[in-house]
Amino acid sequence: MQAWLQHLNDLELSVCRVWSRSGQRQWIQRPFAIVSRLGDGLFWYSLMGALPLTHGLAGLQASLHMLATGGIALLIYKSLKGVTRRERPCHHALDINALVPPLDHYSFPSGHTLHAVSFSTVAIYYFPELAWVLIPFATLVAMSRILLGLHYPTDVLVATLIGLGLAYTGISLVA
Repeated sequence: MQAWLQHLNDLELSVCRVWSRSGQRQWIQRPFAIVSRLGDGLFWYSLMGALPLTHGLAGLQASLHMLATGGIALLIYKSLKGVTRRERPCHHALDINALVPPLDHYSFPSGHTLHAVSFSTVAIYYFPELAWVLIPFATLVAMSRILLGLHYPTDVLVATLIGLGLAYTGISLVA
């Protein structure tokens, strides 16, 4: 598997380099670093806390669903990172800098993206009116991970697919 990942890394490094260079501009780096930091959990846990306060029992159900989805997402991405052990672009190429400190050593898949997509999808299922905030925010979280030198595009793409699959599986169980 390592030879395949090495080839994939080499294919994606040019994209990572372009995004990383653009992220070194302070006016770009700062907002994406903030979005990425919010994607660490602060935004999502605040949303889970706010939904029961603003939507009562329906909000509590949505928050519990998001919490359960997050637990499963954590198990999935930690397991995949342990198996693939794909080095982050900033560890693989000397000319790509991590513009924020990585939370761990490996990149595949992007946990931030997986959580952003799965949490957004579940929340939007319960409250479609949140889509105008959650879709752009989840997209910015995903983009930030590449721009900040922490993930390859396929880390983000696969995390998006896993997040959607996980969310829709959970939704089908409660629908």
